[in-house]
Amino acid sequence: MFSAKDFRRHCVLLGLCAAVSLTAARAAAQSPSSGASDPAAEEAATAHQTAPVVVDGVTLFRVTGVSAYPAEKRAQAIADNIRAVAANRAYALQALRLEEEPIGTRILAGSQLIMIVIDADARLEGVRRPVLAQACLSRIGEAVTDFRRDREPKLLIRHGLYAIAATLALIFGLWVAHRVVRRGRSALERRYKEKIHGVQIQSFHLIQAEHLWLLLTGALGLLWAVIALTVTYLDVHYVLILFPWTRGLANSLFAILVNPLITIGAAFLNAVPNLIFLAILVLVTWYALKLIRLFFVGIDTGAITFSGFDAAWATPTYRLVRVAVVALALVAAYPYIPGSESQAFKGISLLIGVVFSLGSTSLIGNMISGYSMAYRRVFKVGDRVKIGDHIGDVEETKLMVTYLRTIKNELVAVPNSVIVNSDVVNYSTLAQREGLILHTTVGIGYETSWRQVEAMLIRAAELTPGFLREPKPFVLQKELGDFAVTYEINAYCNEARAMNQLYTALHANILDVFNEYGVQIMTPAYEGDPKEAKIVPKDQWYSAPARLPDDENAGGPKEEAARRLQDISRSTRTDDGVPKKAG
Repeated sequence: MFSAKDFRRHCVLLGLCAAVSLTAARAAAQSPSSGASDPAAEEAATAHQTAPVVVDGVTLFRVTGVSAYPAEKRAQAIADNIRAVAANRAYALQALRLEEEPIGTRILAGSQLIMIVIDADARLEGVRRPVLAQACLSRIGEAVTDFRRDREPKLLIRHGLYAIAATLALIFGLWVAHRVVRRGRSALERRYKEKIHGVQIQSFHLIQAEHLWLLLTGALGLLWAVIALTVTYLDVHYVLILFPWTRGLANSLFAILVNPLITIGAAFLNAVPNLIFLAILVLVTWYALKLIRLFFVGIDTGAITFSGFDAAWATPTYRLVRVAVVALALVAAYPYIPGSESQAFKGISLLIGVVFSLGSTSLIGNMISGYSMAYRRVFKVGDRVKIGDHIGDVEETKLMVTYLRTIKNELVAVPNSVIVNSDVVNYSTLAQREGLILHTTVGIGYETSWRQVEAMLIRAAELTPGFLREPKPFVLQKELGDFAVTYEINAYCNEARAMNQLYTALHANILDVFNEYGVQIMTPAYEGDPKEAKIVPKDQWYSAPARLPDDENAGGPKEEAARRLQDISRSTRTDDGVPKKAG
């Protein structure tokens, strides 16, 4: 029961609430930006200033409040008054009445004040105050009726029996279902377990058959647990809602389970237009990529040609265009991704960007280097190349690394950034164009005629299978050393992969030819001074297999040297000065 002091305090607080509400309404009406305010923000603010009046788990209506008398406290006081009136059967339903006051409409049960409906409550509902007061009076009458009916002994006994029956039915049903599940699992194990095979790729077992069976039985067990928990929850909710004292708890449990589902469903429905746009964007992007791929495949196969655009550039250019199209699609799709405006999504995006920036320096460098090599056409798969200290055949070229198979059958992965910053020698390209020149050196003493040495070296090259007959091999005198003259034999080949075999055969033929003509190879150098001078007598200048010039009076050593230089030049150049092609 309210005392006169409590009544005056209640009226003062409600008056303050009305005054504050009127002031806020006028300020909002006079604000120049009120028309452009966010409806969601206004709704959130209104919900924050109101609270529901709940009796026995049933929400009757909502009321407003102020900071001095919060809405929650006011709603709790009204609910306590309703329960007090309902518990006291001395108050008949006909005793509920309305009484108008300047500050608001009072709702009383006899002389007991239940609540005062103020103008702020009416503005909240969008109706006039007398209409809202009559609606609140009706809801209070229904709450009082339900409160008294739910606590009648006969109804409580009946609901108690219902609760016991529901609980027993739940226990019996779970027991029967558990036995059925166990027997069904045993039957499945006997019939299908032996038929389940593991998942493997070639000879690598990804999932063993036993693990796959455990996965299937675990999924069945999880499904059974979800069904059992759902049935148990429904039974508990039914039992709690039978009694007025636990009905609020039942509603709370229901809200805990259902509200997230409602939120998810509402979010999904709100996101449906965005999802449709994303689906259309994905479809358009997919078809665009297919058309672009067909275009570049045509360039790669030669069906489509452009002047100045090499067919080898088709694949890397397609990759760049594909990345650009996908990036453009992602930029267009980002605003339509559900949750993209949330702070969590932005934080994750920022974290991914920072991690990618910190860890992608070498990654981006290798990618750029890979594209640079593709457009520079440094080499192709199958070429024999030299990269730094590695010599081998190009096994595979990727965006990040290039794989070389060395002559020792070693697979070397060379980062593309290292290749761009290194000297690269492509033996295969040289062999196919001008012919690859293989060369080796020998040291021969001064007592052997250089003409004889050159003839023997050329003969050794001619005896080596794999060297080209045209251009002809030639000899260079590299150095006049302390103990020997260094000669270099040069011969052409058009098969870069046979370099090692050709070198081996050439060295073997050099040894055989020099042994055949009794000429000693002086490398490595020897120690000791011979008693006789290491000179070549003139009558031995053209020792076999060297041949005399066609015209013996053609000139002396100077003229002969000039002729040799011309012969070497002719062997490496065509008549118009262009390097001679291999063939």
